[in-house]
Amino acid sequence: MKRTFVTLLACVAFGGSSQAAERPAAIPKDQRPGFDQIREADIRADIGFLASGALMGRMSLETGDDAAIQWIAGEFAKAGLTPINEAPGAAGYLQAVPLIEYRGNSAASSLVLSVGDASQRFTAPDLAGSYRDDVDITAPVAFAGYGISAPGVGYDDYKGLDVRGKVVVVFEHEPQETDPASPFNGTGNTRHATNRVKALNAQRRGAVAMIVIAEPNRKHPSNIERVNRIGGSVTRSPSLPAQALVEDELRIPIVTVSDKLAGALLANSGATPQALQTAIDKDLTPQSRALSGATVRLHLENVSRRRGMSYNVAGILPGSDPTLAAETVIISGHHDHDGFANGGAAIWHGADDNASGTVGVIELARAFMANPTRPKRSILFVAFAAEERGLLGAYHMAAKPVRPLATTRAMLNFDMIGRNEAPSDQTTGLIEIPADTTNRLNLIGGTYSPDLRRVIVEANRAIGLDLDDRFDREYALNVFFRSDQFPFVLNDIPAFWVFTGFHPDYHQTTDTADRINYAKMTRILQLSYLSVWRLANDSKPPAFVKDPGAGR
Repeated sequence: MKRTFVTLLACVAFGGSSQAAERPAAIPKDQRPGFDQIREADIRADIGFLASGALMGRMSLETGDDAAIQWIAGEFAKAGLTPINEAPGAAGYLQAVPLIEYRGNSAASSLVLSVGDASQRFTAPDLAGSYRDDVDITAPVAFAGYGISAPGVGYDDYKGLDVRGKVVVVFEHEPQETDPASPFNGTGNTRHATNRVKALNAQRRGAVAMIVIAEPNRKHPSNIERVNRIGGSVTRSPSLPAQALVEDELRIPIVTVSDKLAGALLANSGATPQALQTAIDKDLTPQSRALSGATVRLHLENVSRRRGMSYNVAGILPGSDPTLAAETVIISGHHDHDGFANGGAAIWHGADDNASGTVGVIELARAFMANPTRPKRSILFVAFAAEERGLLGAYHMAAKPVRPLATTRAMLNFDMIGRNEAPSDQTTGLIEIPADTTNRLNLIGGTYSPDLRRVIVEANRAIGLDLDDRFDREYALNVFFRSDQFPFVLNDIPAFWVFTGFHPDYHQTTDTADRINYAKMTRILQLSYLSVWRLANDSKPPAFVKDPGAGR
């Protein structure tokens, strides 16, 4: 009775009806063979392999992840997917992702702020960040508000501001984030809130570096404080190396600074940092300005740097309709995790994150290929590289797509689909977690495509999961841009992150295969299978909303 009530609430929230909770829908006969192919025993065996000690935590550019890549390609081949290139054997399913791995030298990196004849030198912990190349930049400074240009909501921090050849200082997040009536998607994140999008905006305008400061009036941890709350692999010593795309479009460094250094940077702005944020948030009037007389010397060093090659693994199920086969639906997850330490004495197994998502992609590939009837649109199955290092494989494929993005109609991205959500140090005080999450599934991205959300809600009539969109209305955890669907959202593609939620084992060595809720994961894949059928067959694909909240 309790589950029926919760499901009813979820269906109403997602545009469904009480009828959906009371009378399960039947599985269409022409989809039943593939549906029955989704088997808990197969899921259990495959996660057991990917999360085993033999793969040593699947760290990008390490042998364990290389083994995972070859295994995934082999499973795609056995399923019968069409390769994405003409290379023989398993290599036909690989898209090369050239990477640079580097370790910053925090002891040697510094920021010197000069105003007139006075200079102050700052190092860690007041300065955090590294870059793929050594950096030594001296430039004048400008304050660019939140660093956002959002014509759809009539807001531009760069209006009237010349930042050519300058270092720009920007706030984290976006304006009015605590206001449900904000045109920036109310209390949810938009595409503009992430540092990468802000840095690309600054780069297009001629800036040479970007300094990020936490909002001085914030009611939540800063991004660095939030990350440090995770613990585990995030705070281990020696720290994990950073990685970057060799061919990344982002070519300027980003550093984050303390509140102390932020105050020093803005000391001659004519207002306190708190007053600047208050003025912007009051009525969305930008407060950007050159910081007259201020220059910054930013010096970043690396202790090591090497090039390597990882791979996105991808295969195609060609559509059956002569016209619609040119269009694509993507099913994805990432295959990497955080590796090992102390010679293998500590292994970050990554069973939920993200052996579960990788196995989900493989299981659906098997299901669709086992079904005698084929969907009208083509389906691209992808296991992305280097997600843990910054969504690198997904950004690479978005920049070098194997299927045209213009005719990519929807995407379901599996990242952590195997557990029950539970309170953890990362989430405490930042988001409410329901008491019972054993049947709950989070869908992230619905504000950008209500149509896609409706498709999944309708398909859920046959499965009965408790669907939840809480993460579309939160701003403290930055969840919206933390998985591989986000680079495709940036390309106006309706894309959801399918996610069972955080838990105390997130990025810990205890994220192991024995803790997966296999029955629940099986239902999630069944729902995804039915949803993708609709996405691949419906005459009208889901629409994308460029600026959710605009016009409020």
